Amino acid sequence: MRFTFTEKKLQVSEDVRAYAEKKLGKLDRFFKTEADAAVTFSMERGRFIAEATIRSGGMIYRVSEITGDMYASIDSAAASIERQIRKNKTRLEKKLRDGAFEREIKPSVIAPEDDAEEQDFEVVRTKRFSIKPMTVEEAILQMNLLDHEFFVFKNQDEEDKFAVVYKRKSGGYGLIESD
Repeated sequence: MRFTFTEKKLQVSEDVRAYAEKKLGKLDRFFKTEADAAVTFSMERGRFIAEATIRSGGMIYRVSEITGDMYASIDSAAASIERQIRKNKTRLEKKLRDGAFEREIKPSVIAPEDDAEEQDFEVVRTKRFSIKPMTVEEAILQMNLLDHEFFVFKNQDEEDKFAVVYKRKSGGYGLIESD
């Protein structure tokens, strides 16, 4: 697994980086090809944040964990990504390495979920990314893995037209398709 480390508002020691490589490197057994891991360390209001993004086989796994200790944040992030993969293992079997689930490991940390505040009509960040053709089911899976409320994709079942899947407040999912 190839690692990229980013530090925001703090500097971390080589020990912390090595610990993150060790913990997240264990997830490499799930992937067929070499995965890329981007780890961001930051600090906010006296709490340590470890954000991990792993890209492999066209799939993106992302998690952000906040605790009072950077090592605990890294542990929690690794456990959360493994939990995402295990939760969706039947849908991901085509994209993951054969035999990835033979050895079962129970995660020891369960992370709390935080709600982010929104500001009205203020664009605070812009992202650019390539939009790949996929089925509606794959788009829903990717949205859940990223823990997003919606996901934009090209619907390969509808001649690669742009589409959006989203989580409905009443439960289930919605689909918006272009003409």
